[in-house]
Amino acid sequence: MTPSTPSIQPQIQQAANAAERLTDSAEQAVSGLRERVIPAAVRLASQAEDLAHRGYDAVRDGSQQLRERAVDARERGVRYVREEPVKAVLIAAAAGAALMALAQLVSHRRSDRP
Repeated sequence: MTPSTPSIQPQIQQAANAAERLTDSAEQAVSGLRERVIPAAVRLASQAEDLAHRGYDAVRDGSQQLRERAVDARERGVRYVREEPVKAVLIAAAAGAALMALAQLVSHRRSDRP
């Protein structure tokens, strides 16, 4: 062996100690990060679940209101036909004629296209 070999040994030990300190520091950083990230992820998941439930409830409530409005409109229509049958027939005939005129207009325009 050369005389310079023993002088490298302390430098190797210093490098090993520095690597060990770096490893410990990295483990502490990962542990600290894990302690902050996991609870935040759990909170986010809970908030997302709450939002989904609120959205579902809003859609359910909206569809229920729409259903109630449709039933109410149908009942008003039936009542109007019972109370004013002649007017109801005339209104239905006028609406049918208007729809037919609109349908003919649209089909006529389509046939004019090249």
